[in-house]
Amino acid sequence: MLIQDNEIHQVANEIMNMLNEEEIEGINALYEAVVDEDIEKIDELFRAHVESVEAHFKAEEELMQEHRYPALAAHKRDHDTIVKKLQKFLKRWEVLKGPNEVRAFLERDVKKWWPQHISRFDAQTALKLGHAEEY
Repeated sequence: MLIQDNEIHQVANEIMNMLNEEEIEGINALYEAVVDEDIEKIDELFRAHVESVEAHFKAEEELMQEHRYPALAAHKRDHDTIVKKLQKFLKRWEVLKGPNEVRAFLERDVKKWWPQHISRFDAQTALKLGHAEEY
């Protein structure tokens, strides 16, 4: 397991918590496939994870837009940072099929980014958006 539940900060919005939990599950499943060097499973899970992250961020950004959240631009920039890295490593994966490179990226970048993003950006956003029950 790459990211433990206790490393993820719960925020004041249940939908954001649910989406973050789903992403962490996806990251951990991808990480397990990488550790096992299961090429077919990495292919499937890596693409699915990138698509899931993009959809998650789009929904979150639309919610912030609807609520006229003042820090939307900064929050979106942070989203864009990890999406670009994920897309870059997915493309490299598709060419090189290097589990060790993906593992290093997950351990170095992804493991650090998610908890920081949630505690810094999502926590503040959730306070402004409240306890929205649905997107």
